[in-house]
Amino acid sequence: MAKAKKLFTIGYEQTPPKSVLDELEQAGVKLLVDVRAVASSRRPGFSKNQLAAGLDERGISYLHLRGLGTPKSGREAARSGKFELLHRIYAAHLKTAQAREELDELSQLIKKSGPVCILCYERDHLHCHRQWIAEIIGERDGVKVANLLAPQV
Repeated sequence: MAKAKKLFTIGYEQTPPKSVLDELEQAGVKLLVDVRAVASSRRPGFSKNQLAAGLDERGISYLHLRGLGTPKSGREAARSGKFELLHRIYAAHLKTAQAREELDELSQLIKKSGPVCILCYERDHLHCHRQWIAEIIGERDGVKVANLLAPQV
């Protein structure tokens, strides 16, 4: 029987880039999929190009799937602590053609690319849309999900 594929998730809130990169490397991640709608950050090391360069130095590939990001109204709900509203907004977003296509693309990447990790900002996966992405992939594709938590050095 084939070994079950694994999907990791990680958030970088309150965490230095080195800690996140170390955590990904220790987990054996081969591909980091950025599921932020906007792949820029005020935090040094976490904007798209800086993040991709840091990952590349460790032999980890980078891909940004913008269509799996949270719409602006969902990000505003999350910042306000309105997680039920975030969930409703994101559930509606997942019905869009782009989100469905990118969810399918993520499924294929997990099957082909070895250990994959999805990244977003929120440290706590329970307060982040990446948890819902992981649950869908886990249930639909029989993928094991593990949530990584890098040290807040």
